[in-house]
Amino acid sequence: MPLLLSSPALDTPPTLLWPAAWRRPGFRVRLLVVLGLLLGLISWLPRFFAYIQVRPGHLLPDPLLAALPALDVSWPTFIVIYSSAATALLYIVPRPLVLLRTLTTYLLMQTSRVLLLTLLPLEPPPGLLPLHDPLLDRFIYVAAGPITKDLFFSGHTATMLILALAVGPGRRRSWLLAATVAVGTLVLVQHVHYTYDVLAAPLFVWGCWRLAGRVADGALPAPHPLAPSPVERGN
Repeated sequence: MPLLLSSPALDTPPTLLWPAAWRRPGFRVRLLVVLGLLLGLISWLPRFFAYIQVRPGHLLPDPLLAALPALDVSWPTFIVIYSSAATALLYIVPRPLVLLRTLTTYLLMQTSRVLLLTLLPLEPPPGLLPLHDPLLDRFIYVAAGPITKDLFFSGHTATMLILALAVGPGRRRSWLLAATVAVGTLVLVQHVHYTYDVLAAPLFVWGCWRLAGRVADGALPAPHPLAPSPVERGN
């Protein structure tokens, strides 16, 4: 009971709160491994982006983009992204299993993007206007310069959808799903992605989310066969 009362997430079962979860080696090891892999991937990404940026690729026909005038909507895009991330993290961080599943999904999503970007070299869509991220431009893209060939699939759209899945059913998810659609639309307006990149993002996110659920569910002892999984209860 003290664990439950001391938690900011009063609707979360006591076994899923941080003190209890951290005492479980299965949870602790999984979380530290995922964090380590994420940090390693993020530190390597600038070199990868520099490589794909100079590599020749293919230009794809895109009737929708051809009909859209290109506009610089960087600020609206990142206002939506960062306000959505702040809202989602307020829900996710107090719930350790939800956080583990979210981070694992993000790791799998970014790994999938690296593999697909390697296998599918593309040229930027005509009329592309560089998307200026107030944070990533300083810490991730600074070494590689402007990146325009990280195309298939849309990482911004995918990240937004991961946040929507993580917060569980309800008004938060509805708001974040609307924000996901908004971001997907805005990156098309700025011509930084093909339509195919945006439409493909949900398919890969869903697969990564399902796979990450197995990682999170294995972090604590298996529940009673008739009980909901820990991650489902955490949502």
